Amino acid sequence: MKNKKNLAFDFGASSGRAVIAEMVNGKLEMTEIHRFPNEPVNIKGRLYWDILRLFHEIKQGIVLANQKGGFDSIGIDTWGVDFGLIDEFGELLENPVHYRDSRTKGIPAEVFEIISQNELYSKTGNQFMNFNTVYQLYYLSKYRPDTLNRVKTFLMIPDLFSFFLTGEKRLEYTNASTTNLLNPNTKTIDNEILKKLNIPQSIFPKMIMPGESYGNLSAEICDELHCESVPVFAVATHDTASAVASVPTNEKDYAYISCGTWSLLGTVIEEPLLTVESATIGFTNEGASDGKIRYLKNIMGLWLIQQSRNEWKRQGLDVSFDEMEKQAVAAPAFSCFINPDDDLFTPPGDMPSRVVEYCKKTDQNVPNSMGEILRCIYESLAFKYKYAISSLESLTDKKFGCLHMVGGGIKDELLCRMTADACAISVVAGPVEATATGNVVLQLMAFGDVKDLASAREVIKSGTVIKEYAPNNSTEWDKNYNRFLEITQL
Repeated sequence: MKNKKNLAFDFGASSGRAVIAEMVNGKLEMTEIHRFPNEPVNIKGRLYWDILRLFHEIKQGIVLANQKGGFDSIGIDTWGVDFGLIDEFGELLENPVHYRDSRTKGIPAEVFEIISQNELYSKTGNQFMNFNTVYQLYYLSKYRPDTLNRVKTFLMIPDLFSFFLTGEKRLEYTNASTTNLLNPNTKTIDNEILKKLNIPQSIFPKMIMPGESYGNLSAEICDELHCESVPVFAVATHDTASAVASVPTNEKDYAYISCGTWSLLGTVIEEPLLTVESATIGFTNEGASDGKIRYLKNIMGLWLIQQSRNEWKRQGLDVSFDEMEKQAVAAPAFSCFINPDDDLFTPPGDMPSRVVEYCKKTDQNVPNSMGEILRCIYESLAFKYKYAISSLESLTDKKFGCLHMVGGGIKDELLCRMTADACAISVVAGPVEATATGNVVLQLMAFGDVKDLASAREVIKSGTVIKEYAPNNSTEWDKNYNRFLEITQL
């Protein structure tokens, strides 16, 4: 029997790619066949995803995969929170708005006048972030009811792409769990929240779980792209859920950071944790690929580094990430800190100037050079990880022996080393291609070619380069941790 080839589309906040994977002699062989930018478009002050261009890139990936011998299934994962709106004729009403758009500024406060923070958390268990889907939909309900009244179907971004491919409308569990609308106990959209916020219940389609099929590629797509009609599987369509599925461990209790534009630090638990303390510290309950709960904290992550580099490039300083790391290493240690999750750092733009602004506002040493700014960001991220993992252990009453870091961010060895030192814990880094790997193994599980998640992780572990970073400078980090907490008021 020939090995199946699985086509994975992995969309991050700044780029996307198509990967073909095949099991060969018990090991996963993955080949990137297409990569493309995912850049938002600003039109008259509104920030949109260029969703039609992204779907064009999916088509290009299918064509390229077909040229390389074909494929047996497709899986799509993307970021969470955002969505497309379909009218009664099956047409997309408008380009999906980017979660970093300013339209939800001040909206959470309006929602909390209707539903208290405690009630909302007790019902959904999601961390309070001002771009959560609930706030975006409330904005439409209150300020653009004409648009919401035309909506027949609400689709999260991966569900939207799958609809374009198959014609089937579904709401996948792991991505739906980021909306601040899903009850994590019943795994259903909470109709009481919808009613209070005047959001129509009828727009949400039937739930689909990881491993189920949306349907096969439509005849229209197959005719256009000259490909076979293969199943489009609901993998863990939220990229973090796919990344967590790739963590190479069979320990029951493990801690992870899915590291990229965002840093998602957490563990997997059997039941949601909906305490007031959990809400106050800012942990979120989201769906895992096996139906369990990813209990985690969203941390701003390498967005700060990426945006800093973009700004320096706009100024004519086209420095590589390697050069930026060297400059950070050469800068003085523990000179100044930021809270990476301060609202100041959420929008795109001139991140170095905002770091300087934050340090001035908090009466610290002001970083003057590129290296000093980068050192400030790196150390602050590592300290935020320390705060998060300490909180995680306290909230779950667990003690973790190591911290698994997965995703593209682990190519930044300085961040891995600093994380080990700051957290005083061994960091086990790998796989780099965590999200695409998780996407692929979940397709294999859907076919029955891999028995279960434990078996999938053994496959991943056997074919992945793993690097371990042991803490070797934790004393100096401990000396400065309280100062970080005082400055950031965590």
